[in-house]
Amino acid sequence: METRILNRNNLFHGHIFNVENVQLELPDHRNRNYELVNHRDSVTIVPVTDNRKILFVSQYRIAAEKELLELPAGVIESNETPEECAAREIREEVGMTAGDLYLLGSCYLAPGYCTEMNYMFLAQELSPSPLQPDDDEFLNIVEMPIDEVFQKALGGYLKDSKSLAALFLSQSIIQRKIF
Repeated sequence: METRILNRNNLFHGHIFNVENVQLELPDHRNRNYELVNHRDSVTIVPVTDNRKILFVSQYRIAAEKELLELPAGVIESNETPEECAAREIREEVGMTAGDLYLLGSCYLAPGYCTEMNYMFLAQELSPSPLQPDDDEFLNIVEMPIDEVFQKALGGYLKDSKSLAALFLSQSIIQRKIF
C-alpha cells in the first residue's frame, strides 16, 4: 500500500506561497491531515570574486528575529528559468554580474511541509552591474575569504540552510579552482 492524497483544501492564498490542508491515506489505511506550504521555487548563489572571497548579504529575517548572514538568493518569477533568476538576483543583491554561472544542484528546503525547490549556483568572473534591490530588502554586503567561510560554516556561525547547502556543494570546485 502507498500513501495517497485524498483531498486538498486551500487555507490561505498569498503573494509568494499558499497553504493547503491535504488529507492523506497512509500505508496502514489511516487518514491524516497535513498543512502544506506551496512555495514558489528559488535560487541561491555562491558568488566567488577573483581575489578568492565569497560575497554574502546580511539582512533581518523575521522567523529568526535577527540579522542573518546568507548567500544571495531569491524567488523565481513565473517567466524565469532558475539560471535567469540567479543572474537577476546576484545583480539585485550584491551588484554583480557573473561571466560564469554554474548549476551546482538543487534540493527541497523543507520537504516535510513545503514544496519549494532551491537551485544552487556557483557564480564566477564577477563584474559590477547593479540592479535596484526589491523595495523591502535592506541588505549589507559582506565579503569573506574562502577559508574563513568554511571555518564559520563548520563552526556553526552560518545559520541559513540554503547557504550551507550551496557552500558545501561548491566546496570542492572552489577549493581546487586557481584564480
